[in-house]
Amino acid sequence: MKIAIAQINPIIGDFNYNFDKIMNFADRAKQLSCDLIVFPELVITGYPPRDLLEKKDFVEANLKCLNKLIESIHGIGVICGFVDKNPDKEGKALYNSAALFENSVLLHQVKKRLLPNYDVFDDSRYFEPGLSCESYTYKGRRIGLTICEDIWNDRDIIKKRIYHLDPVSLLIQDGADLIINISASPFYVGKNKLKTDMLGSIAGKYNVPLLYVNQVGGNDSILFDGLSAAFDQHGQIKARACDFEEDIVVFDTEPQKREHSPEENLHSISGSDTESILKALIMGTRDYATKCGFSKVVLGLSGGIDSALTAYIATKAMGRDNVLAVSMPSMYTAEENINDAEKLAENLGIELKEIPIEGLFREFTRLLSPSFNESNPTVAQQNIQARIRGTILMAFSNMHGSLLLSTGNKSELSVGYCTLYGDMSGGLAVIADVPKTIVYDIARFINSEKEYIPQRIIEKTPSAELKPNQTDQDDLPPYEILDPVLNGYIEELKGIDELVKMGFERSLVEDVVRRVDQNEYKRRQAPPALKVTSKAFGDGRRYPLAQGYTGIEGLRD
Repeated sequence: MKIAIAQINPIIGDFNYNFDKIMNFADRAKQLSCDLIVFPELVITGYPPRDLLEKKDFVEANLKCLNKLIESIHGIGVICGFVDKNPDKEGKALYNSAALFENSVLLHQVKKRLLPNYDVFDDSRYFEPGLSCESYTYKGRRIGLTICEDIWNDRDIIKKRIYHLDPVSLLIQDGADLIINISASPFYVGKNKLKTDMLGSIAGKYNVPLLYVNQVGGNDSILFDGLSAAFDQHGQIKARACDFEEDIVVFDTEPQKREHSPEENLHSISGSDTESILKALIMGTRDYATKCGFSKVVLGLSGGIDSALTAYIATKAMGRDNVLAVSMPSMYTAEENINDAEKLAENLGIELKEIPIEGLFREFTRLLSPSFNESNPTVAQQNIQARIRGTILMAFSNMHGSLLLSTGNKSELSVGYCTLYGDMSGGLAVIADVPKTIVYDIARFINSEKEYIPQRIIEKTPSAELKPNQTDQDDLPPYEILDPVLNGYIEELKGIDELVKMGFERSLVEDVVRRVDQNEYKRRQAPPALKVTSKAFGDGRRYPLAQGYTGIEGLRD
């Protein structure tokens, strides 16, 4: 059986768009003489639909779209994900389902059994779990059809299993000789190797081919890398779609009938984690802007590394004619930063406007307090400057209908080194899940092709430039020390004692932890951030704002 693997980028709730996209890929698969085409999880609705699932008309529209597809696609079998109703009087109202249909006939349907409820996942909020694992014979193969999480519970691979059953093993027991998994599996850096090793291991363990079809694209903060793949019965990868782009690849279950060598069906992917993060951010920025109805973006350009990287990503995502950069120097801004911002804009081919804020800042401080000291501005005065800039940027956003991109990185956001209603203003935080050290890595990677980012921007000491001769390290540990502490505390969930055992000074660790915990209120008000690490701020990290746990003091005796 010749099977097309179709990783597509749906728009949540745009059923006409998704219908046309599915039809288009089905036609492409027929032109390739395929017997079956497989689409991702919940491809009809787009994933994750979240509380749209509470709207009855949304569910009905998704079923109408499915029925129209069943009636419209002929000459090829189709597997796709959709939302089905639960007719029982008990349990959740919906099922996360997959259908196999051909020539106007619904042949087989499965319901997702394992419903994740961690990190960004909320499946159990909406869906009732399926109760059975039954394979289905189609064109001479016994297909074991699974949905995303159903394949993530192999006892030989997953160290801490959170479910009590393994749908794949149950399907094998039922006679399945081909496992198909349709997914909407979010990206984070480093996940691809884990996923590839796991899928190959499962195929080899059960001596059956395995097809994995993943959604691609960005939906709000969540990014999907695609990287759909097919493994033979020995666990060897034989077909692979590219990453961060729509793609279609073909796999034949009969080795002797494969028309191409395996290498010809292995499409190119990122060569490093740094490259994959950059691709993810470009895709995520483009999808967030366009799916929200924006064709243009605006951002502040300071001459520093963070805004430089954000400008590059915006240019690649939206096109240089659709990016406006605004330089807003103050009396504390170094001339070299003004020049570097101009050079960067020239390199990228984007428009740059310069609006000095010194006069506005002086008027603010005059009105607010005669006691403000211009030669050594307080935090309140520093924040006024950031908020002046935020107001100017929001004005351009409103004037031109452009999406404002905020430019802060994860290291700063973690410890609250940012200003509410100032540099945090915006509709999308492009690099807010990228640690500062990785920001530099990405910049160097970009410049390995061509010097888009002036080298001086990469080499200079980072500074917010809100007071004379200011550097980030006046208030923060060096980023090469800060970032590992933040990674251990936020992503690896290590406590203070564990971090100290890693070799960090206790006073430093306690200070960083205190800053992280105290600034949750800021992050709650931040724009959505594109998720590229295993634990990003936002939906996947839910901490209370009003709480007294510090992790520093123990219980009194």
